[in-house]
Amino acid sequence: MITGRRPKARLGSLLAALAITGGALLSGLPAHADEPSAGTAGKEAPRVDLVLDVSGSMRATDIQGKSRIAVAQQSLNDVIDALPAETEFGIRTLGANYPGDDKTQGCLDTKQLFPVGKTNKTEAKTAVATLRPTGWTPIGLALRGAAQDLGKGETTRRVVLITDGEDSCAPPDPCDVARELASQGIHLVVDTLGLAHDDKTRQQLLCIANATGGTYTDVRTQEQLTEKVKQLVDRSNDTYTVAPVKTAGTDKCESAPVLTPGVYSDREKFSEHRVYRVPVKAGQELRASVSVALDRPVARDYGVLLQATSTTGQELVRGTDAGSSRTDVVSTGLRWSAAASQGYATATASASPSGKPETNVCLVVSNSLAPQAGAAADPGLPLELTVDLTAASPAPDGPAMGLGRGWILLLVLTLAGLLTGLLFGWIARWRIAVWQEN
Repeated sequence: MITGRRPKARLGSLLAALAITGGALLSGLPAHADEPSAGTAGKEAPRVDLVLDVSGSMRATDIQGKSRIAVAQQSLNDVIDALPAETEFGIRTLGANYPGDDKTQGCLDTKQLFPVGKTNKTEAKTAVATLRPTGWTPIGLALRGAAQDLGKGETTRRVVLITDGEDSCAPPDPCDVARELASQGIHLVVDTLGLAHDDKTRQQLLCIANATGGTYTDVRTQEQLTEKVKQLVDRSNDTYTVAPVKTAGTDKCESAPVLTPGVYSDREKFSEHRVYRVPVKAGQELRASVSVALDRPVARDYGVLLQATSTTGQELVRGTDAGSSRTDVVSTGLRWSAAASQGYATATASASPSGKPETNVCLVVSNSLAPQAGAAADPGLPLELTVDLTAASPAPDGPAMGLGRGWILLLVLTLAGLLTGLLFGWIARWRIAVWQEN
Protein backbone atom coordinates (compact mmCIF):
# COMPACT_ATOMS: atom_id res chain seq x y z
CA MET A 1 0.00 0.00 0.00
CA ILE A 2 2.81 2.42 0.94
CA THR A 3 4.76 1.45 -2.19
CA GLY A 4 1.67 2.01 -4.35
CA ARG A 5 0.97 5.51 -2.98
CA ARG A 6 4.44 6.98 -3.42
CA PRO A 7 4.58 6.73 -7.24
CA LYS A 8 1.22 8.52 -7.52
CA ALA A 9 2.39 11.34 -5.29
CA ARG A 10 5.68 11.64 -7.18
CA LEU A 11 3.86 11.51 -10.53
CA GLY A 12 1.57 14.36 -9.42
CA SER A 13 4.57 16.40 -8.26
CA LEU A 14 6.43 15.90 -11.54
CA LEU A 15 3.42 16.86 -13.63
CA ALA A 16 2.87 19.98 -11.50
CA ALA A 17 6.54 20.90 -11.82
CA LEU A 18 6.41 20.39 -15.58
CA ALA A 19 3.31 22.60 -15.88
CA ILE A 20 4.83 25.36 -13.71
CA THR A 21 8.19 25.28 -15.51
CA GLY A 22 6.64 25.22 -18.97
CA GLY A 23 4.20 27.98 -18.02
CA ALA A 24 6.98 30.17 -16.69
CA LEU A 25 9.03 29.71 -19.85
CA LEU A 26 6.09 30.24 -22.16
CA SER A 27 5.22 33.41 -20.28
CA GLY A 28 8.52 34.80 -21.50
CA LEU A 29 7.39 34.59 -25.11
CA PRO A 30 6.39 37.94 -26.61
CA ALA A 31 2.66 38.55 -26.56
CA HIS A 32 0.94 39.24 -29.90
CA ALA A 33 -2.15 41.38 -29.60
CA ASP A 34 -4.44 41.32 -32.61
CA GLU A 35 -4.29 44.55 -34.53
CA PRO A 36 -7.56 46.42 -34.32
CA SER A 37 -9.59 46.01 -37.45
CA ALA A 38 -10.34 49.08 -39.52
CA GLY A 39 -13.76 50.50 -38.87
CA THR A 40 -16.38 50.03 -41.55
CA ALA A 41 -18.72 52.71 -40.39
CA GLY A 42 -19.19 55.46 -42.98
CA LYS A 43 -21.37 58.50 -43.41
CA GLU A 44 -23.59 56.62 -45.84
CA ALA A 45 -24.57 53.05 -46.57
CA PRO A 46 -23.28 51.39 -49.76
CA ARG A 47 -25.78 51.90 -52.59
CA VAL A 48 -26.24 49.66 -55.66
CA ASP A 49 -28.80 49.98 -58.48
CA LEU A 50 -29.15 47.01 -60.81
CA VAL A 51 -30.35 47.89 -64.33
CA LEU A 52 -31.93 44.90 -66.08
CA ASP A 53 -32.67 44.66 -69.80
CA VAL A 54 -36.16 43.18 -70.33
CA SER A 55 -36.35 43.91 -74.07
CA GLY A 56 -37.83 41.41 -76.51
CA SER A 57 -34.46 39.82 -77.34
CA MET A 58 -34.22 38.51 -73.75
CA ARG A 59 -36.59 35.73 -74.82
CA ALA A 60 -33.74 33.98 -76.68
CA THR A 61 -32.94 30.54 -75.23
CA ASP A 62 -29.18 30.30 -75.71
CA ILE A 63 -27.74 30.12 -72.17
CA GLN A 64 -27.52 26.50 -71.05
CA GLY A 65 -30.85 25.79 -72.75
CA LYS A 66 -32.67 28.55 -70.81
CA SER A 67 -33.98 31.93 -71.89
CA ARG A 68 -31.83 34.93 -71.09
CA ILE A 69 -34.54 36.46 -68.91
CA ALA A 70 -34.97 33.22 -66.92
CA VAL A 71 -31.24 33.09 -66.27
CA ALA A 72 -31.21 36.74 -65.17
CA GLN A 73 -34.24 36.23 -62.89
CA GLN A 74 -32.73 33.20 -61.16
CA SER A 75 -29.43 34.98 -60.69
CA LEU A 76 -31.18 38.02 -59.24
CA ASN A 77 -33.05 35.82 -56.77
CA ASP A 78 -29.75 34.37 -55.56
CA VAL A 79 -28.17 37.84 -55.35
CA ILE A 80 -31.12 39.25 -53.36
CA ASP A 81 -30.96 36.31 -50.92
CA ALA A 82 -27.27 37.06 -50.31
CA LEU A 83 -27.52 40.85 -49.95
CA PRO A 84 -25.60 42.25 -46.95
CA ALA A 85 -27.91 43.89 -44.42
CA GLU A 86 -26.21 47.29 -44.71
CA THR A 87 -26.47 47.52 -48.53
CA GLU A 88 -29.13 49.78 -50.04
CA PHE A 89 -30.19 47.97 -53.21
CA GLY A 90 -32.59 48.81 -56.03
CA ILE A 91 -33.65 47.51 -59.44
CA ARG A 92 -34.44 49.50 -62.61
CA THR A 93 -35.72 47.95 -65.82
CA LEU A 94 -35.53 48.96 -69.44
CA GLY A 95 -37.89 47.69 -72.15
CA ALA A 96 -40.19 45.97 -69.64
CA ASN A 97 -43.49 47.86 -69.90
CA TYR A 98 -44.33 49.06 -73.42
CA PRO A 99 -45.48 46.23 -75.75
CA GLY A 100 -46.38 48.41 -78.75
CA ASP A 101 -44.63 49.15 -82.06
CA ASP A 102 -44.13 52.89 -81.61
CA LYS A 103 -40.34 53.18 -81.20
CA THR A 104 -40.54 56.73 -79.91
CA GLN A 105 -42.75 55.59 -77.07
CA GLY A 106 -40.82 52.34 -76.54
CA CYS A 107 -37.53 54.20 -76.19
CA LEU A 108 -38.89 56.03 -73.14
CA ASP A 109 -39.53 52.71 -71.39
CA THR A 110 -37.34 52.64 -68.31
CA LYS A 111 -38.80 52.38 -64.84
CA GLN A 112 -37.73 51.83 -61.26
CA LEU A 113 -38.91 48.31 -60.38
CA PHE A 114 -37.72 48.37 -56.76
CA PRO A 115 -36.46 51.58 -55.08
CA VAL A 116 -32.92 51.87 -53.77
CA GLY A 117 -33.00 51.33 -50.02
CA LYS A 118 -33.18 48.65 -47.35
CA THR A 119 -34.39 45.60 -49.22
CA ASN A 120 -37.50 43.60 -48.43
CA LYS A 121 -36.23 40.44 -50.09
CA THR A 122 -39.65 38.86 -50.59
CA GLU A 123 -41.03 41.97 -52.31
CA ALA A 124 -37.93 42.38 -54.46
CA LYS A 125 -37.98 38.75 -55.64
CA THR A 126 -41.72 38.94 -56.34
CA ALA A 127 -41.17 42.04 -58.49
CA VAL A 128 -38.42 40.28 -60.47
CA ALA A 129 -40.64 37.22 -61.04
CA THR A 130 -43.28 39.35 -62.80
CA LEU A 131 -40.93 40.53 -65.59
CA ARG A 132 -41.57 39.42 -69.17
CA PRO A 133 -39.48 40.40 -72.23
CA THR A 134 -41.35 43.19 -74.00
CA GLY A 135 -39.84 46.15 -75.79
CA TRP A 136 -36.86 48.23 -76.88
CA THR A 137 -33.41 48.84 -75.34
CA PRO A 138 -32.97 52.46 -74.09
CA ILE A 139 -29.69 51.90 -72.20
CA GLY A 140 -28.59 55.55 -72.18
CA LEU A 141 -31.87 56.74 -70.70
CA ALA A 142 -31.81 53.92 -68.12
CA LEU A 143 -28.31 54.92 -66.97
CA ARG A 144 -29.48 58.49 -66.37
CA GLY A 145 -32.42 57.10 -64.41
CA ALA A 146 -30.14 54.89 -62.31
CA ALA A 147 -27.95 57.89 -61.42
CA GLN A 148 -31.09 59.66 -60.17
CA ASP A 149 -32.13 56.54 -58.24
CA LEU A 150 -28.81 56.50 -56.39
CA GLY A 151 -28.62 60.24 -55.74
CA LYS A 152 -25.50 62.19 -54.87
CA GLY A 153 -23.22 61.83 -51.87
CA GLU A 154 -19.69 61.51 -50.59
CA THR A 155 -19.27 57.80 -51.25
CA THR A 156 -19.08 55.70 -54.40
CA ARG A 157 -22.34 54.37 -55.84
CA ARG A 158 -22.56 51.40 -58.21
CA VAL A 159 -24.75 50.70 -61.22
CA VAL A 160 -24.73 47.09 -62.46
CA LEU A 161 -26.08 46.86 -66.02
CA ILE A 162 -27.21 43.46 -67.37
CA THR A 163 -28.14 43.46 -71.05
CA ASP A 164 -28.07 41.23 -74.13
CA GLY A 165 -27.65 43.93 -76.76
CA GLU A 166 -26.58 47.42 -77.68
CA ASP A 167 -28.75 50.47 -77.23
CA SER A 168 -31.48 50.52 -79.89
CA CYS A 169 -32.74 53.99 -78.99
CA ALA A 170 -29.78 56.39 -79.22
CA PRO A 171 -29.69 59.30 -78.78
CA PRO A 172 -28.69 59.57 -76.05
CA ASP A 173 -25.70 57.35 -76.80
CA PRO A 174 -24.94 55.28 -73.64
CA CYS A 175 -21.18 55.92 -73.92
CA ASP A 176 -21.84 59.67 -73.97
CA VAL A 177 -24.16 59.29 -70.98
CA ALA A 178 -21.46 57.36 -69.08
CA ARG A 179 -18.90 60.09 -69.80
CA GLU A 180 -21.45 62.71 -68.77
CA LEU A 181 -22.06 60.95 -65.43
CA ALA A 182 -18.33 60.52 -64.83
CA SER A 183 -17.71 64.23 -65.43
CA GLN A 184 -20.30 65.25 -62.80
CA GLY A 185 -18.07 64.04 -59.97
CA ILE A 186 -20.86 62.07 -58.27
CA HIS A 187 -18.67 59.00 -57.59
CA LEU A 188 -20.70 56.74 -59.88
CA VAL A 189 -19.22 53.49 -61.22
CA VAL A 190 -21.02 51.47 -63.91
CA ASP A 191 -20.20 47.76 -64.28
CA THR A 192 -21.58 46.06 -67.39
CA LEU A 193 -22.42 42.40 -67.99
CA GLY A 194 -23.20 41.18 -71.50
CA LEU A 195 -25.44 38.16 -72.18
CA ALA A 196 -24.84 38.34 -75.95
CA HIS A 197 -21.43 38.08 -77.54
CA ASP A 198 -21.41 40.15 -80.72
CA ASP A 199 -18.67 42.72 -81.20
CA LYS A 200 -20.95 45.79 -81.29
CA THR A 201 -22.54 44.97 -77.93
CA ARG A 202 -19.16 44.14 -76.40
CA GLN A 203 -17.59 47.40 -77.57
CA GLN A 204 -20.49 49.50 -76.30
CA LEU A 205 -20.54 47.86 -72.86
CA LEU A 206 -16.77 48.13 -72.59
CA CYS A 207 -16.99 51.82 -73.47
CA ILE A 208 -19.59 52.42 -70.72
CA ALA A 209 -17.47 50.63 -68.11
CA ASN A 210 -14.24 52.36 -69.17
CA ALA A 211 -15.79 55.82 -68.96
CA THR A 212 -16.73 55.35 -65.29
CA GLY A 213 -13.88 53.15 -64.00
CA GLY A 214 -16.08 50.06 -63.95
CA THR A 215 -15.61 46.55 -65.33
CA TYR A 216 -17.06 44.60 -68.26
CA THR A 217 -17.84 40.87 -68.12
CA ASP A 218 -18.84 38.61 -71.00
CA VAL A 219 -21.35 36.24 -69.34
CA ARG A 220 -21.70 32.65 -70.60
CA THR A 221 -23.50 30.79 -67.77
CA GLN A 222 -26.04 31.44 -65.03
CA GLU A 223 -23.44 30.60 -62.38
CA GLN A 224 -21.04 33.15 -63.84
CA LEU A 225 -23.73 35.85 -63.82
CA THR A 226 -24.72 35.14 -60.22
CA GLU A 227 -21.12 35.06 -58.98
CA LYS A 228 -20.21 38.27 -60.79
CA VAL A 229 -23.17 40.31 -59.53
CA LYS A 230 -22.55 39.11 -55.96
CA GLN A 231 -18.91 40.10 -56.34
CA LEU A 232 -19.83 43.59 -57.51
CA VAL A 233 -22.27 44.05 -54.60
CA ASP A 234 -19.56 42.91 -52.18
CA ARG A 235 -17.08 45.29 -53.77
CA SER A 236 -19.46 48.16 -53.19
CA ASN A 237 -19.68 47.04 -49.57
CA ASP A 238 -15.89 46.93 -49.21
CA THR A 239 -15.07 50.31 -50.71
CA TYR A 240 -18.03 52.58 -50.09
CA THR A 241 -16.61 54.37 -47.03
CA VAL A 242 -13.92 56.20 -49.02
CA ALA A 243 -14.33 57.59 -52.52
CA PRO A 244 -10.99 57.30 -54.38
CA VAL A 245 -9.29 60.54 -55.41
CA LYS A 246 -8.30 60.68 -59.07
CA THR A 247 -4.58 61.04 -59.67
CA ALA A 248 -2.16 60.55 -62.56
CA GLY A 249 1.13 58.74 -62.05
CA THR A 250 4.14 59.61 -64.18
CA ASP A 251 7.10 57.67 -65.55
CA LYS A 252 9.67 59.32 -63.24
CA CYS A 253 9.78 59.82 -59.48
CA GLU A 254 10.89 63.45 -59.59
CA SER A 255 7.76 64.45 -61.54
CA ALA A 256 5.39 62.03 -59.76
CA PRO A 257 2.37 63.32 -57.80
CA VAL A 258 2.87 63.52 -54.03
CA LEU A 259 0.37 61.33 -52.18
CA THR A 260 -0.76 61.55 -48.58
CA PRO A 261 -2.68 58.77 -46.76
CA GLY A 262 -5.84 57.96 -48.71
CA VAL A 263 -7.31 55.99 -51.61
CA TYR A 264 -6.46 56.98 -55.19
CA SER A 265 -7.66 55.91 -58.64
CA ASP A 266 -5.70 55.98 -61.87
CA ARG A 267 -5.43 54.09 -65.16
CA GLU A 268 -2.40 52.13 -66.34
CA LYS A 269 -1.77 50.94 -69.89
CA PHE A 270 -0.64 47.42 -70.71
CA SER A 271 2.99 46.75 -69.64
CA GLU A 272 3.31 50.28 -68.26
CA HIS A 273 5.02 51.72 -65.16
CA ARG A 274 3.22 54.39 -63.09
CA VAL A 275 5.16 56.24 -60.37
CA TYR A 276 3.89 58.11 -57.30
CA ARG A 277 5.77 59.80 -54.45
CA VAL A 278 5.09 59.49 -50.70
CA PRO A 279 7.02 61.51 -48.05
CA VAL A 280 7.75 59.28 -45.04
CA LYS A 281 8.87 60.94 -41.79
CA ALA A 282 11.24 59.39 -39.27
CA GLY A 283 9.37 56.94 -37.08
CA GLN A 284 6.67 56.28 -39.68
CA GLU A 285 5.90 53.10 -41.61
CA LEU A 286 4.56 53.22 -45.16
CA ARG A 287 1.85 50.71 -46.02
CA ALA A 288 0.57 50.62 -49.59
CA SER A 289 -1.54 48.32 -51.74
CA VAL A 290 -2.68 48.36 -55.35
CA SER A 291 -5.54 46.62 -57.17
CA VAL A 292 -5.69 46.49 -60.97
CA ALA A 293 -9.11 45.67 -62.48
CA LEU A 294 -9.11 43.47 -65.59
CA ASP A 295 -12.01 45.19 -67.33
CA ARG A 296 -11.33 43.54 -70.71
CA PRO A 297 -10.02 40.17 -71.95
CA VAL A 298 -6.30 39.77 -71.20
CA ALA A 299 -3.75 37.13 -72.16
CA ARG A 300 -3.10 34.37 -69.66
CA ASP A 301 -0.15 34.37 -67.26
CA TYR A 302 0.39 37.92 -66.07
CA GLY A 303 1.50 39.79 -63.00
CA VAL A 304 1.29 43.08 -61.12
CA LEU A 305 4.25 44.51 -59.21
CA LEU A 306 4.28 47.23 -56.54
CA GLN A 307 7.73 48.55 -55.60
CA ALA A 308 8.95 51.07 -53.06
CA THR A 309 12.21 52.60 -54.27
CA SER A 310 14.51 55.44 -53.31
CA THR A 311 14.64 58.55 -55.48
CA THR A 312 17.81 57.11 -57.01
CA GLY A 313 15.94 53.99 -58.13
CA GLN A 314 17.20 51.52 -55.51
CA GLU A 315 14.51 49.02 -54.56
CA LEU A 316 13.54 49.06 -50.87
CA VAL A 317 10.76 46.46 -50.85
CA ARG A 318 8.29 44.92 -53.29
CA GLY A 319 4.98 43.09 -53.48
CA THR A 320 3.83 40.96 -56.41
CA ASP A 321 0.77 39.01 -57.52
CA ALA A 322 0.22 36.80 -60.54
CA GLY A 323 -2.89 35.48 -62.24
CA SER A 324 -4.20 33.42 -65.13
CA SER A 325 -7.41 35.21 -66.24
CA ARG A 326 -9.54 33.50 -63.58
CA THR A 327 -10.23 36.67 -61.60
CA ASP A 328 -11.07 40.21 -62.58
CA VAL A 329 -8.82 41.96 -60.04
CA VAL A 330 -5.12 41.51 -59.23
CA SER A 331 -3.88 42.98 -55.94
CA THR A 332 -0.66 43.23 -53.99
CA GLY A 333 0.82 45.32 -51.19
CA LEU A 334 3.93 46.25 -49.20
CA ARG A 335 5.13 47.90 -46.00
CA TRP A 336 8.36 49.82 -45.39
CA SER A 337 9.99 52.01 -42.76
CA ALA A 338 13.48 53.48 -42.47
CA ALA A 339 14.08 51.28 -39.40
CA ALA A 340 13.33 48.17 -41.49
CA SER A 341 15.83 49.03 -44.22
CA GLN A 342 18.59 47.18 -42.27
CA GLY A 343 21.25 49.74 -43.15
CA TYR A 344 20.75 49.76 -46.93
CA ALA A 345 21.07 53.12 -48.60
CA THR A 346 17.83 55.05 -49.01
CA ALA A 347 16.88 58.41 -50.39
CA THR A 348 18.56 61.36 -48.72
CA ALA A 349 16.42 62.55 -45.83
CA SER A 350 15.35 66.17 -45.80
CA ALA A 351 13.66 68.30 -43.17
CA SER A 352 9.86 68.43 -43.18
CA PRO A 353 7.83 71.46 -42.02
CA SER A 354 7.48 69.71 -38.66
CA GLY A 355 11.27 69.57 -38.33
CA LYS A 356 11.44 65.75 -38.51
CA PRO A 357 13.68 64.06 -41.11
CA GLU A 358 11.65 63.03 -44.15
CA THR A 359 12.37 60.48 -46.88
CA ASN A 360 10.75 60.58 -50.29
CA VAL A 361 9.73 57.04 -51.22
CA CYS A 362 8.73 56.31 -54.81
CA LEU A 363 5.85 53.85 -55.34
CA VAL A 364 6.08 52.14 -58.73
CA VAL A 365 3.11 50.19 -60.13
CA SER A 366 4.02 47.88 -63.02
CA ASN A 367 2.16 45.17 -64.91
CA SER A 368 2.94 42.41 -67.39
CA LEU A 369 -0.56 42.38 -68.86
CA ALA A 370 -1.31 42.03 -72.56
CA PRO A 371 -4.70 42.34 -74.30
CA GLN A 372 -6.32 39.41 -76.02
CA ALA A 373 -6.98 39.71 -79.74
CA GLY A 374 -9.63 42.36 -80.40
CA ALA A 375 -9.49 43.90 -76.91
CA ALA A 376 -9.06 47.67 -76.77
CA ALA A 377 -5.72 48.96 -75.47
CA ASP A 378 -7.09 52.39 -74.52
CA PRO A 379 -7.95 53.70 -72.05
CA GLY A 380 -5.67 52.06 -69.50
CA LEU A 381 -6.80 49.51 -66.93
CA PRO A 382 -8.44 50.95 -63.78
CA LEU A 383 -6.20 50.78 -60.72
CA GLU A 384 -6.84 51.70 -57.10
CA LEU A 385 -3.91 52.63 -54.87
CA THR A 386 -4.21 52.79 -51.08
CA VAL A 387 -1.57 54.67 -49.06
CA ASP A 388 -1.26 54.75 -45.27
CA LEU A 389 1.36 55.98 -42.81
CA THR A 390 1.47 54.50 -39.31
CA ALA A 391 3.88 54.46 -36.39
CA ALA A 392 6.86 52.28 -37.31
CA SER A 393 6.92 48.85 -35.71
CA PRO A 394 9.55 46.10 -35.76
CA ALA A 395 9.09 43.72 -38.66
CA PRO A 396 7.33 40.61 -37.34
CA ASP A 397 9.74 38.34 -39.16
CA GLY A 398 12.93 40.25 -38.42
CA PRO A 399 16.07 38.14 -37.91
CA ALA A 400 16.73 39.08 -34.29
CA MET A 401 13.15 38.66 -33.15
CA GLY A 402 12.69 35.41 -35.04
CA LEU A 403 15.95 34.02 -33.62
CA GLY A 404 14.92 34.96 -30.06
CA ARG A 405 11.59 33.21 -30.35
CA GLY A 406 13.26 30.15 -31.83
CA TRP A 407 15.73 29.77 -28.95
CA ILE A 408 12.99 30.15 -26.32
CA LEU A 409 10.80 27.59 -28.05
CA LEU A 410 13.74 25.21 -28.43
CA LEU A 411 14.55 25.56 -24.72
CA VAL A 412 10.92 24.84 -23.76
CA LEU A 413 10.77 21.76 -25.98
CA THR A 414 14.14 20.47 -24.73
CA LEU A 415 13.17 20.86 -21.07
CA ALA A 416 9.74 19.31 -21.69
CA GLY A 417 11.38 16.36 -23.44
CA LEU A 418 13.91 15.90 -20.61
CA LEU A 419 11.26 15.96 -17.88
CA THR A 420 9.01 13.62 -19.85
CA GLY A 421 11.91 11.18 -20.33
CA LEU A 422 12.77 11.26 -16.63
CA LEU A 423 9.13 10.78 -15.70
CA PHE A 424 8.60 7.72 -17.88
CA GLY A 425 11.99 6.30 -16.86
CA TRP A 426 11.06 6.63 -13.20
CA ILE A 427 7.65 4.98 -13.81
CA ALA A 428 9.34 2.09 -15.63
CA ARG A 429 11.81 1.56 -12.78
CA TRP A 430 8.97 1.63 -10.25
CA ARG A 431 6.98 -0.96 -12.16
CA ILE A 432 9.99 -3.23 -12.34
CA ALA A 433 10.59 -2.80 -8.60
CA VAL A 434 6.96 -3.65 -7.80
CA TRP A 435 7.09 -6.67 -10.13
CA GLN A 436 10.23 -7.98 -8.41
CA GLU A 437 8.68 -7.55 -4.92
CA ASN A 438 5.57 -9.45 -5.95
